[in-house]
Amino acid sequence: MPPLHHSDDSSKAGPAPAFCCMTIEPRYRGRFAPSPTGPLHFGSLVAAVGSYADALAAGGEWLVRMEDVDEDRCRPGAADAILRTLEAHGFQWQGEVLYQSRRKERYREVLEELLAQGAAYPCGCTRREVERHGHPGVEGIVYPGTCREGLPSGRKPRAIRLRVPDEELCFHDRLHGTLCQQLKQEVGDFVIRRADGFFAYQLAVVVDDLDQGVNQVVRGADLLLSTPRQIHLQRLLAAPRPTYLHLPLVRDDKGRKLSKRDQAHPVNDTDPVSGLLAAWRFLGQPLPEEPPATAETFWRWARSHWDPARINPDAGS
Repeated sequence: MPPLHHSDDSSKAGPAPAFCCMTIEPRYRGRFAPSPTGPLHFGSLVAAVGSYADALAAGGEWLVRMEDVDEDRCRPGAADAILRTLEAHGFQWQGEVLYQSRRKERYREVLEELLAQGAAYPCGCTRREVERHGHPGVEGIVYPGTCREGLPSGRKPRAIRLRVPDEELCFHDRLHGTLCQQLKQEVGDFVIRRADGFFAYQLAVVVDDLDQGVNQVVRGADLLLSTPRQIHLQRLLAAPRPTYLHLPLVRDDKGRKLSKRDQAHPVNDTDPVSGLLAAWRFLGQPLPEEPPATAETFWRWARSHWDPARINPDAGS
């Protein structure tokens, strides 16, 4: 995964401001958001363990969301199977599970708002045309801006793209520190509604976090490069920026991220404790002196032993 730029702005820091009153922080509200493209695998279990442990340790709330916005990739029954696996491993979430596939009208409402602002625009380019005229970026080819000032003559709209600013966008990650990205040069105007009519993940995740009041995002490092795009969208929607913690990825023996679509390393629901301890160990956490008898016992112990400072950002690489 290409790195973001690390920023060291300590030389710019001035004296700490004095406050007359104590600010009350909002209650911790996190989430786990798998894509139901297959059964939960060990890499997803690591993400679930990290996000749930972080919420437990903070005395906060933990939600579950099914990121099934790309319905063509989802498998029948996969969402229910994932929920059964989470239950078998002792995870307990607040409220009902949110399904992105049932929120199209909400995404459409936000899309219309962005179009009305001039923050988004229709694009008539094919993928082949973008690849031919764009340049390499951090995650594929950077859109060359062909339709930025209006559709060329004879073109029909296909996708909807979001304009990005020509500036460096920085954010702080609890594990990786301060990271920066030049959105225009490294990503370009990105798709928020695809040519096939489906809404893009980048739009759905920001709207969902806003609507659910999520203020703590603990997820895999495969989404680290997406974070500046999401922050830009948050700014356009006047949405608060969550705190981020991107966990190291579990990879196979060829260095590839595990994938539910490949049926890679499925989690064993009949032996939850072994899976929880393996995920805990992968995240650099100290193991209990005595192996817990049940998943519930494990989580009662884990609540007071979670320490994100122990996570090795290079684990699995």
